[in-house]
Amino acid sequence: MHATLEQMTVWSLIGDASLLVKLVMLTLLAASLASWYLIIQRSLLLGRCERLHKDFLKRFRQQGDLAQLYREGNEQADADAALERLFRAGYGEFALLQRQPGASHEAVIDGVERGLLVAIAEQEERLEKGLPFLATVGSVSPYIGLFGTVWGIMNSFIGLSQVQQATLSTVAPGIAEALIATAIGLFAAIPAVVAYNRFAARVATLSARFYAFGNELQGRLQRKLQGAPNLSQAA
Repeated sequence: MHATLEQMTVWSLIGDASLLVKLVMLTLLAASLASWYLIIQRSLLLGRCERLHKDFLKRFRQQGDLAQLYREGNEQADADAALERLFRAGYGEFALLQRQPGASHEAVIDGVERGLLVAIAEQEERLEKGLPFLATVGSVSPYIGLFGTVWGIMNSFIGLSQVQQATLSTVAPGIAEALIATAIGLFAAIPAVVAYNRFAARVATLSARFYAFGNELQGRLQRKLQGAPNLSQAA
């Protein structure tokens, strides 16, 4: 009995599992490693985007001359500086349309809005990259693990049918190795689900801030077109 307990370790059970169950475990392990890579990469990216967002928004609200702010910026802005890219897209469209003869104020603002919407869509797509994979891992991994468990238990019962007397020592190893597949599936799924929900909420918050910034930029550009005084400092 003591020797049997020594043999029933996690590693020995994995090693004794059938080929299909081993493939299920390897698939789940690969999915878990890929999801953890995405979790770390997306966490760093979103954190940097949020910091750069706050920094540029502060500069934008303190700068009274948007043309000067545009000239000070880098045309090849940091890929993570989403807000600066939105500003450059909106103000660049404003400067281009304003130079066209006969362009009405409404046409200029409409062009700015279209430019901002395109830029916002690009930034949202960039921030959401990888999230569908996390959602897939979170939703599918438990079922893949369950498939491995069902297959392992089925093989266990097939083996039991070939012995005269079934005891706990003959049943336990087969069921235990099958249940490991479900455990690995949950190990892969739980972090992916938590990370997906967290990242989706952060992306939604940033997206709302993008639209709010777009409205603020349009308001300032509209006041500039109408020759109104700059009220951003008072705001």
